[in-house]
Amino acid sequence: MSSIASIGTVTVQLPARREHKWTGLTEPIGRYILVRMTDTDGRVGWGEAAALKDWGGEFGRYFGESAGIVEFVIERYLAPTVKGVDPANIVELHARMDGVIKGYPYAKAAVEFAAYDLAGRRLGVPVHTLLGGQARTRVPVTHSIGLISVEEAEKEAARVAAEGIRTIKVKIGVDPGRDVEVVRAVRNAAGPEMDICVDANEGYRTPGEAVVILREMEKFRLKYAEQPCMGIERIAEVARALDTPVMADESAWNAHDALQIAAQHAIDIVSIYTTKPGGLYKALEVAAVCRAAGIACNVNGSIETGVGNLANVQFAAAAPAVTFSCVVPVSTPAEYQKGQIGGIYYKDDLICAPMKLVDGAIEVPMGAGMGIEVDEAKIEKFRVRS
Repeated sequence: MSSIASIGTVTVQLPARREHKWTGLTEPIGRYILVRMTDTDGRVGWGEAAALKDWGGEFGRYFGESAGIVEFVIERYLAPTVKGVDPANIVELHARMDGVIKGYPYAKAAVEFAAYDLAGRRLGVPVHTLLGGQARTRVPVTHSIGLISVEEAEKEAARVAAEGIRTIKVKIGVDPGRDVEVVRAVRNAAGPEMDICVDANEGYRTPGEAVVILREMEKFRLKYAEQPCMGIERIAEVARALDTPVMADESAWNAHDALQIAAQHAIDIVSIYTTKPGGLYKALEVAAVCRAAGIACNVNGSIETGVGNLANVQFAAAAPAVTFSCVVPVSTPAEYQKGQIGGIYYKDDLICAPMKLVDGAIEVPMGAGMGIEVDEAKIEKFRVRS
């Protein structure tokens, strides 16, 4: 039986198609850590930590991880402790990682992704098979419009609608007047059939402020409002006051958070990350709690490169609770880009083939492991050497 032989890390920086920001973000997307894991039979598996120092849970409950922190935690603590583990034994992998250091879910997720990739390659099956099977063959994509001008947002909404995207998420939470105006512009540009959701990233100071602003937006028919303010109990207050469903994101990291959210009997949707709970195995725990509580879910992320986004798509394919459109990229290398912008956040990517977008949804890759080969030449090209 093969086991983990070595783990190495690489920092990469992908060039962005345009600036993509949200409330509280102070650094550009795309500078992330990759994990290259080899087993004793010479196979290679890949993982990614789309870590951001500005990203954390409410009231300091969880905290951000920069690329440098992730690299240190993996090399100093995680890599030595998981060496010799069978990559298919994810329970043992997590037990060892949690035993050597508490917290740091992004670092642990990157290691776990690589192990799942290796296990799938050894067994000749896609990762969603290892997660319990295929609940869906396509993953609908939500295109995210960041904190750009109203005019830019209007143009982008029209373009992605023409490309067949069915859901748009608009970043808000900065200025109430601008927020309402940008949602109005996106609705007018995208048309009446488009599903539109908004995400304040905890940007509103109080539940009352959030309610007043979101009620103004409700006339533009919102699919849901994501994390309007900080705190599980506080976003539940907002949810009780609105007709629009409310989604928990920063408030929802792990299965225990999902239990607390369910206890509020008000929050309709939970955004599941493959990274916030510490990997795919623990993300399934979040999904199981939500499904039992009757809470719908989507998959969200931090605009990963194709390496991390493959984990998103494999998870979304396997989790029955994930019934909402997912805020994931349509990872596409430069040589396959033909001017499309729906789900495209980078000018290039790190996978050998593009994800296939059909009728606004990604077709789930069926190759062994994460499903699409990683392009090591591209990784070398975009490697950060300092």
